[in-house]
Amino acid sequence: MPQPGGAENRATDYSAYIPALRRYFARRVTSAHIVDDLVQDVMLRMHVRQSPDGIDNLEGYIFRTASSVLRDQARRDQVRHAKGHDELTEKDHPAEERTADRVLQAREEIAQVVRALEELPERTRDIFLMRRYEGLAYGDIAERLGISVSAIEKHVAKAVAHIARRMAR
Repeated sequence: MPQPGGAENRATDYSAYIPALRRYFARRVTSAHIVDDLVQDVMLRMHVRQSPDGIDNLEGYIFRTASSVLRDQARRDQVRHAKGHDELTEKDHPAEERTADRVLQAREEIAQVVRALEELPERTRDIFLMRRYEGLAYGDIAERLGISVSAIEKHVAKAVAHIARRMAR
């Protein structure tokens, strides 16, 4: 293992350890694309530590840090259920083309939603549009209209249920 320059350089330059860290992580992870992220994590932790003063075996310390980074990554993956995720690729999930049929279908769906909105009572429709299209929070809508947040929630739920029923037809 190449050692970085003298003690004064070790405080800021750990780059000599990067190739060894890449090999270390590459042997231990199944996703090659995260190797550089893990190396960066180790470098960040070493940088935060600022000075290697008081470390008798710098190489050992760096690889203990690498081991810790690896455990942290495994815990994050477990919490996120990373093994249950599929990568989203164009090959597996091709983007829909804008065919004439697809455009016509989308226009019909929009017209159906507009008709459903027109069937709603004016107040329910206005509240739904403030929430979904203007992006206002329930509290802001309630304050604007002078009614409770609970009433706003009920209006939005009523509108969503009505639109869902109309779209199901």
